[in-house]
Amino acid sequence: MSTLRRTIEFSTPGTRLSVAHRQLVVERPGHAKATLPIEDLGVVIVDDVRATYTQAVFLELLAAGATVMVTGRDHLPAGLMLPLDSHHVVTERHWAQVNATQPTRKRAWQSLVSTKIAQQGIVLAHFVGADGGLAAMARRVRSGDPDNLEAQAAQRYWPMLFGKGFRRDRDADGVNGLLNYGYAVVRAAIARAVVATGLIPSLGVFHKNRANPFCLADDLLEPYRPFVDWRVRLLLDERGGTAPRLDERETKSALLSLFNETVIVNARRNPLLVAIHLSAASLARVLTGDGKALALPAGLPQSPDLLDPDGLG
Repeated sequence: MSTLRRTIEFSTPGTRLSVAHRQLVVERPGHAKATLPIEDLGVVIVDDVRATYTQAVFLELLAAGATVMVTGRDHLPAGLMLPLDSHHVVTERHWAQVNATQPTRKRAWQSLVSTKIAQQGIVLAHFVGADGGLAAMARRVRSGDPDNLEAQAAQRYWPMLFGKGFRRDRDADGVNGLLNYGYAVVRAAIARAVVATGLIPSLGVFHKNRANPFCLADDLLEPYRPFVDWRVRLLLDERGGTAPRLDERETKSALLSLFNETVIVNARRNPLLVAIHLSAASLARVLTGDGKALALPAGLPQSPDLLDPDGLG
């Protein structure tokens, strides 16, 4: 299964999706009918409460390994559909993941947190000229992060990046709404990668919420969050410091452009979706005892990917 897949969003009111001859058929009021090869799709986002589908849309997309995300009236993701037939050794990996030792889980969380803090420092250095001491803090993270350096880093990071009055709020709009949307979309891609590597997405190494079916995806999301922060800050700078509305097509297109970026994992340049799959595969190896080190991102995005935006929103 190819990991170089497209992330597309449909937001035209009254969109109808169907399938014919292994093509996703897109019909939108005022637009010519369009088709997309299903095997090219990785994450499909539908931001239209009036959208209609045939059952074959879900069956064919899931069979091809794609993730389907639908948003609510607030334009934030409301749910995911993930493929279940994911990996040829899925049962074996499930058992190995369940039996992973607590030290293994704590070391994995140490690596995830350390990388996240280091990445936050790089984002700060890019925009404000100083990392706020986060690079040094990242090196002090211990197994399991018992000192909660992740939270200490956040206290320095957010005011430096978005201003002294900024407070991170998962229920707020403005800058927070942009961050929430960006995180949710990247989380969907990570959830797809986790399932594709044969892991249980609800069994995290740190996150343990009974109501959360994607705890492991949330674990792996942490070192990728700074990419979203970077893109949101760029968007704000482009708009003169004013947060654009999330229900504007240009805003979501700008956030989704993150998937057109090239990032570094294991000292190699990869499209973001490929990097996510490399990280998920390394996490699978660590949790199943076949590896010791996680493959995680390093530095800012390097350059646009060769794929152009689909323009089908």
